[in-house]
Amino acid sequence: MSAWVLPDHIADVLPSEARHIEELRRELLDTARRYGYELVMPPLLEHLESLLTGTGEALDLQTFKLVDQLSGRMMGLRADTTPQVARIDAHLLNRVGVTRLCYCGPVLHTRPDKPHASREPLQFGAEMFGHAGLEADLEVLLLALGCLESAKVDAPSVDLADARIVRALLARTHASASARVHLHRALAAKDRNELERLTSGFEPQARNGLLALVELYGDEQVLVQARAVLPNDPAIHAALDNLHWLARHLPDTPVTYDLADPRGYAYYTGVRFSIFAQGASDAVARGGRYDEVGAIFGRNRPAVGFSLDVKTLGAAAAARPLHAAIRAPWAESGELRQAVAALRAQGHSVVCVLPGHENEVDEFQCDRELLQVAGQWVVQAI
Repeated sequence: MSAWVLPDHIADVLPSEARHIEELRRELLDTARRYGYELVMPPLLEHLESLLTGTGEALDLQTFKLVDQLSGRMMGLRADTTPQVARIDAHLLNRVGVTRLCYCGPVLHTRPDKPHASREPLQFGAEMFGHAGLEADLEVLLLALGCLESAKVDAPSVDLADARIVRALLARTHASASARVHLHRALAAKDRNELERLTSGFEPQARNGLLALVELYGDEQVLVQARAVLPNDPAIHAALDNLHWLARHLPDTPVTYDLADPRGYAYYTGVRFSIFAQGASDAVARGGRYDEVGAIFGRNRPAVGFSLDVKTLGAAAAARPLHAAIRAPWAESGELRQAVAALRAQGHSVVCVLPGHENEVDEFQCDRELLQVAGQWVVQAI
């Protein structure tokens, strides 16, 4: 195999795409800062038990593992940043009140999580710790939408669900952990026949409720139907009330529901959301409430957040114009060098054209030119 061939689902990012992704990254971090979120930079590498404890155990198969040559301990390359941020909140910051944190950095997956996906996403996310009310869920959802707006993503829509609905139904059963895995898979596939087989021994209310979930997806009528067909359970009604409340606070965004969606069932503890956009085949952002994420670190306090892959977002976001620049000749003249240095100090991009390469500028829009006029170096429009 040639030395320059990269592993499957790993790719170089070339200038045009890299510029696009970097501009998106800056816009996302700036948007999070405007909402009051502080930037953290967790390490790419950690002791394995820290990465995979608690809710992080679900990431075991997605985590690259290696031996630390200094300590001999097993280490892992992070597959998700959220557990690391929970550790930072619990042990390094240890604040009493609300903590808002954001991050952006690469994560590594042992296998792609969907066809044609990268195994090296550039993960951006925001997490809020310390507030159990719906106000936090709404703020995080609005921040996610604000990030997509800053990225100029067309026609975003929100799909809502709540992990407590499936949990409440399964609490009425004696299903084993392995049986629950199969139930969640059948719900995700909306496979009614498989659900009928898996729930054949369940008590009627739990069985009928799980079977009803397969049909409970669509517009606001889903919540009405859910109240009519699901068991009269306080946790289920609280979840439906929360979904209705959140939707009322998104008057300008299309909202749908999928109450059978069990995505992240071992992770989310309440409302979860996916945001879709025109031109994207899958969700461009996902998030929700995961109050147990910090428990393993000794600080089990409320938590809600979202994340997205900046590389995937780049495919759905509007194309950016080329960066404006000034074209300058190359010469040994001290006056020219001083003029170029002064323009760069003022924040201008100046591309010096080397002899014989006058037409080789690709990723800049040279709309001005540095010329010598009457003995002075001046900038003129092209």
